[in-house]
Amino acid sequence: MINIGIIGFGYWGPNILRNFLGHPEVNVMQVCDLNNDRLLLVRNNYPGIKVTNNANDIFFDNNIDVVAIVTPVSSHYNLAKKALMNGKSVFVEKPFTSNSGEAVELIDIANKKNLMIMVDHTFLFTGAVKKIKEVVDGGGLGKLFYYDSVRINLGLFQHDVNVIWDLAVHDISIMDYLLDGQLPISINAVGVGHFNGKPEDVAYLTVKYKDNFIGHFHSNWLSPVKIRKTIIAGDEKMIVWNDLNSDEKVKIYDKGVHIQNDENIYDLLVSYRSGDMHVPVIPNLEALKLEVDHFVECLNNGNEPVNSGMAGLRIVKILEAANKSLKKQGQEIII
Repeated sequence: MINIGIIGFGYWGPNILRNFLGHPEVNVMQVCDLNNDRLLLVRNNYPGIKVTNNANDIFFDNNIDVVAIVTPVSSHYNLAKKALMNGKSVFVEKPFTSNSGEAVELIDIANKKNLMIMVDHTFLFTGAVKKIKEVVDGGGLGKLFYYDSVRINLGLFQHDVNVIWDLAVHDISIMDYLLDGQLPISINAVGVGHFNGKPEDVAYLTVKYKDNFIGHFHSNWLSPVKIRKTIIAGDEKMIVWNDLNSDEKVKIYDKGVHIQNDENIYDLLVSYRSGDMHVPVIPNLEALKLEVDHFVECLNNGNEPVNSGMAGLRIVKILEAANKSLKKQGQEIII
C-alpha cells in the first residue's frame, strides 16, 4: 500500500484526491490546505482522512511515502524539495517549477535518494493524445511538418504565471511527448497583458525544431468562446484534434504533400494528395485515473514515468525561454 499526503485542495485538488482514493493500492492519509473552508470539505466528505494547515505534518510523517503537490507553481520548488529531503516521492502539478535551475536541483535530489518525480501533465493520458501518439510513432503521418494549436477561453486568470505557462503548457507537454523529448532549437513569443501590463493574457508562441518542424501555440484568457483545437501535419497524413467534440475528437485526413527536385532544374515540383478522412474510436476513460495508474505502476516497478521530472524540466526550459522572448518583444531565443 502506498501512503499519500496531498498539499493543496483548491480547484484541482479534489480531482487528485478522488483519483488517488479510487486506486486500490493507494491510501490517502492527510490533506493540507491553508484555507479552513477547503479542509472542512475534506472532513465532511472523507472523515477518515486527517486534515491540517501545516505541511510539516505531512513532510515529517514517516508513514507517508508520496506527497502530491497541488499548489501554485511559485510554491512547487520549496514544497517538493522538502518532501524529497524527507524521503518522499512527489507528484507535482504543472508546470514543474518556476525555472529550470529549480527543476535540475529537484531531479538531482530525487536521483540521489532514489525517489520518483511525476509532473501532472494530465493530457498525455487522454484517449485522444494516446491515439495521436500511436499514429505518429507508427509513421502514419510520415515526416512531421508542424504542430499548430489554439487553446483559448474567457478566464481563469492566474496571478503567478502568464497565459503561456497556464494554457500553452498543455500543448508543449503533448508536443514533447510526441517528439520523444526532442529539444527545440529556438523560441519566439509575443504577448500582451491588458490589465496593468502583467501577466500576459494573450500570447503567441513559436517553437522551432530541427528538420524544419515547427510548433505554434495561440493562448488567450480573453476569448468570448472556448476553443481547444490542434492540427498535426506530416507529408503523408494530417490530424485534426478538437478536444471539445465529444463524438469525433480526432480526425485523420489522408492528405499529404510530396516535393520532388530534379538536379538539372531549379524548380521544385510539388504534388498534393487528397484522400479519405478517418475517425478512430477513442476510449472514454478519465485521463487522471490513467495517470494515477501509471504513477503507481512506476512506483512499484521503479520505471521512469513518461511525465517524469526530466520531461517537466524540458517543458520548463521552453516556458523559461518564452518569458525571455516576451520581455524582448518577440526576439528569437536560442536554446
